[in-house]
Amino acid sequence: MKKNDGRIKVLISGVCCLILTLGIARFAYTPMIPLMFEQAGLSKVMAGWLASINYIGYMLGALTATLVGNLLIKDRIYRTGLVLAVLTTFMMGLSDAPWLWAISRLLAGFSAAAGLLVGTGLMLNWLIRHNHRSEMGIHFSGVGLGIAFVALMVAATSGLNWSQQWLVLGLSGIVLAIPAWRWLPPPNTNGLTESGKALQDRPPSKRFLSLMMWVYFCGGFGFVISATYIVAIVEAQAALQGRGELAFLILGLCAAPACIIWDFISRRTGILNALLLAYMLHAVGIILPAWNDGLVSALLSASLYGFTFVGIVSIVLTMAGRFYPTKPAKLMGTLTMSYGVPQIIAPIIAGYLASVTGHYNGALYMASGFVVLGLFGIIAIKKWASSDIGLLSS
Repeated sequence: MKKNDGRIKVLISGVCCLILTLGIARFAYTPMIPLMFEQAGLSKVMAGWLASINYIGYMLGALTATLVGNLLIKDRIYRTGLVLAVLTTFMMGLSDAPWLWAISRLLAGFSAAAGLLVGTGLMLNWLIRHNHRSEMGIHFSGVGLGIAFVALMVAATSGLNWSQQWLVLGLSGIVLAIPAWRWLPPPNTNGLTESGKALQDRPPSKRFLSLMMWVYFCGGFGFVISATYIVAIVEAQAALQGRGELAFLILGLCAAPACIIWDFISRRTGILNALLLAYMLHAVGIILPAWNDGLVSALLSASLYGFTFVGIVSIVLTMAGRFYPTKPAKLMGTLTMSYGVPQIIAPIIAGYLASVTGHYNGALYMASGFVVLGLFGIIAIKKWASSDIGLLSS
């Protein structure tokens, strides 16, 4: 296939992969929570546990991405993740048994890591190997498109019960899996770009890695509360009932172009300055619903959150992959493990806090506070380890 045709197909496969493994397998749970509260007997505490179990699966996937270096094995993991994403979505609608939901969320978490980490690594490797710019804004738009897609699907199938909605989402996943599977070529393992240049890894310093793991750990706390509960948070306000899916849709629509915009900001200001700005806006977006319970505040929060969380992920994972062009998922997996640990703990804490207080404000303050701590980590990198950015492969 022609060079540009190949690039377009690989990027489309990546977008479809993220819509499936992140949008459907992971994020469909968020707009479905209020309906499952009402129809399936899901409790706030159980909702938190299921979210945490999902991140245990995600952590297992991240660990796998870190430990497995063989690109051919990673290709199999990627394709296994596509299959799991479809199967686990169907599993959610087959029964109201919490044990089945738990298994589904665990395996869906693994599939999300296979798509976001292993899949992104394979695609970044392909782009670098074929002498394309190693920017992933178009690829990561699949996260936001996935969220918007799920919000529209849930709204369009509102006449169905909770179980039927999950099954419809599973059917849509089959359609997305086809280009995600077919249009990503098997990896080339010869260690050379298409022009004959050797791919060379440039590992960052231990200081840079330690600080970046702290930054991303704090980002994980900031991400997970709103990612899990934003629809429930909006629906819990008496004046905003019925607007939760709108907030989730706006979140996705703002996330979809965000990575392309953050690519541009990174080129103009530098990676660390772009990340610093993203964390500042992220903290504000998270805390807004705790400060004001109006519709404008809720929608502005969703907009800022969607625009920033996917930008943070895109900046960090693309940077990690560029340190290791021969095996991009290596550092992606390591950083994601630090991002994932708080995502196991935080939803459980948030679920218990909400069940005791009747609202999510405490959890939002906790999440925003950790993002602010992450800001200080970025400042520390700028002061003591910024030279590592100069090692990045272009």
